[in-house]
Amino acid sequence: MTDQDDTHKAGAEDSHDVKLTPFTVFRYVASIGMLIFSIIIVGALMFTGNTRVAKDAHPWVALIVCILAIVWLSMIEGQQASLVGLPPVDPDLYKDTHPLTYKNAALAFKGDNLDRYLMGRQFMVLLVVFVINQCSSPLDPSVDVLGLPDGVKFVFLDIGLAMIVFTCILGQLTTQVNASHMMIDYINNYFALFTLYTAMAVEFSGIMHSSYLIQNILSAISGKPIMTNEPPRSGFTFAFFWGRVLMSLAILGFCLAVTIVALLNGQTSVAVKYPGIPPALALVLLFVFMAIVGMLEGMQIAFFAVAKLPASERGTSFFGLKTCELLFKGNGQNLPGFMIGRQLTVVCSFFLVGSFTSLTIEPGTGNNIFGVSDGAQAFLNYGFQGAVITTILASISWQLAASAFPIAFLNNPVTYVLLVVALFLEFTGLCSGAWVLARLQKSICKFQYDEVYIGTPEERTDKEMTAAQDVGHLTGGGFAGHLAGSHDALDGPIKSKDAIDAAA
Repeated sequence: MTDQDDTHKAGAEDSHDVKLTPFTVFRYVASIGMLIFSIIIVGALMFTGNTRVAKDAHPWVALIVCILAIVWLSMIEGQQASLVGLPPVDPDLYKDTHPLTYKNAALAFKGDNLDRYLMGRQFMVLLVVFVINQCSSPLDPSVDVLGLPDGVKFVFLDIGLAMIVFTCILGQLTTQVNASHMMIDYINNYFALFTLYTAMAVEFSGIMHSSYLIQNILSAISGKPIMTNEPPRSGFTFAFFWGRVLMSLAILGFCLAVTIVALLNGQTSVAVKYPGIPPALALVLLFVFMAIVGMLEGMQIAFFAVAKLPASERGTSFFGLKTCELLFKGNGQNLPGFMIGRQLTVVCSFFLVGSFTSLTIEPGTGNNIFGVSDGAQAFLNYGFQGAVITTILASISWQLAASAFPIAFLNNPVTYVLLVVALFLEFTGLCSGAWVLARLQKSICKFQYDEVYIGTPEERTDKEMTAAQDVGHLTGGGFAGHLAGSHDALDGPIKSKDAIDAAA
């Protein structure tokens, strides 16, 4: 490496450094301590045989599957940050140095493939989180775990704080922190390429295609055309697309029917964990939690959309103005703060929804729902139908609605309340340990900041090295991405409002 390269590398490191304060260090240490405690008690729970996978298979199977799920979730989350941030970069800049990153980009940035990836990826996130839930969520809340008091067990295991902490830190935030700045290095491997192909296959299967129907309806209502890089569908392509939409609607209807009937009959995990909740209230709470997920998914889209608008156009009601005032106050640190707190809230809601959709019907007893086979009943007991419902009705649909009507989301008083809650959760520092682990991962994997390879966005503009592609019109959940080689909110407070506009 030349002296000039060393200088560029050192400059990149300096631009991303976070200034440590006693309070920051305290939050790092406390968060890592919370993470270690969470891992220990969830591991101990598995070896009591009191999780579904541990009971149906073996505690070691539950542990191994949970670890693999966390690892894959980290790639799914990190890959999104990379693929959403790389389109403005000319692929020839990294074609020779990072051939697998180039292969990822060549597939993802062709036509509307990035949108397809984001659609499939969203379902994969829900599916993996539901798998983690089945591996690490207690079946019987009365079973002893390490002699812990009932109150501690209730908070960390029954409500799921332990699962939330290690899922957010290990499976999401750590990888997002690194992948958002080291996009080129992060997906330069076959694991990322496999994940991309898997997400594309999930979208191709048509399970989520009812989301496209919702997209078309919202486009007609809002008057905003659906942006695409491909010619209009015709002939077989048209029939195959809408055939999958109909299939998706049928799957969604079945999943809803199974979940609603099971809840009203008291045949879900929520009836075991929280016996004081009557079936009718459980049904109401399911849709409340899905609405919270939907609001948080939509808020992310709306916030990044209005960040590009003049301040006078960002809110047209009392709560809309209050939301914008809080979100963009000071040097903009509340925008990334919301993203962190939002992640905690969404994952918490995912785990709660998992309890509402996991069935407790014993196969072979003659009580199978809708008279399905014992094998089908055993599958439904894992609650994966909840992943279908949540992805379509509590995630993608709300993202599409927020994209069509961002100001309406801002004016909603619930938006302001959820923003305050998300900022409070971020302030607690529950997930601050992600920055420590991100630095450790960067050192072990020898990741380099993107500007080391391709320069900053300003340098690429000066040298006319930007790509002309317009790809990716769906945003997807989780981290929304930013320009490769730029400073980002995940490092800490952004210096100015102009930087917020650039990052959005």
